[in-house]
Amino acid sequence: METTILAAQALATSLIAAWLTLGVRDNILHPSVNETYTAEVMEMTRLKAEYPDAYAPLAHRAISDRRLQQLAFRLVVGVELLAAIVLWIGTVALLMGIAGTGSAETGRSIAIVGAMLFTGVWAGFLIVGNHFCYWFCHEGAQNTHYQMTLWGLGTLIILMQG
Repeated sequence: METTILAAQALATSLIAAWLTLGVRDNILHPSVNETYTAEVMEMTRLKAEYPDAYAPLAHRAISDRRLQQLAFRLVVGVELLAAIVLWIGTVALLMGIAGTGSAETGRSIAIVGAMLFTGVWAGFLIVGNHFCYWFCHEGAQNTHYQMTLWGLGTLIILMQG
C-alpha cells in the first residue's frame, strides 16, 4: 500500500509541476501574453471602462506605473519558476522513495513545499485580484485561479497521506 500511495503522490505532484512548467515557459518566452492582463488588472482598465460608477470610489487602488506592473509580473514568474523546480525535485524524491533509494518522508516534505508554493501563487492571485476588483471584468482569470488553488489544495491533501 505504501508504494501505491507514493506512486499517487508522485503522479499528483508531477501533474501540477508539468502544468506550471508550461505556464512558466510561456511567461518567459511570451511574457506579453499574461503581462498585458496583469497590467490591465493592476490598472483596473476594464473596470474603469465597463463599470465607471464602481470604479470611481476605488480608483485610488489602480497602479498605472509600468515599471511596477512589470516588476510584479517578473516577481510572480520567479515564484512560479521556483515552485515548478521544487515540484520536480519533489517528484523525483518521491520516485526515489518508491525505488528505495531515498526517503519517502523527504520526498513528501519537498513535494508539500512545492505544492504550497503552487497553491500560494494562485491564492495570491485571488487575493491581489480581489483588491483590484478583477471579479468585475476578468472572470475567466479568476475562475482559473480558483481551479488552480483547488488543484493545489487537493495535491496537498494527497501528499499528507502516508
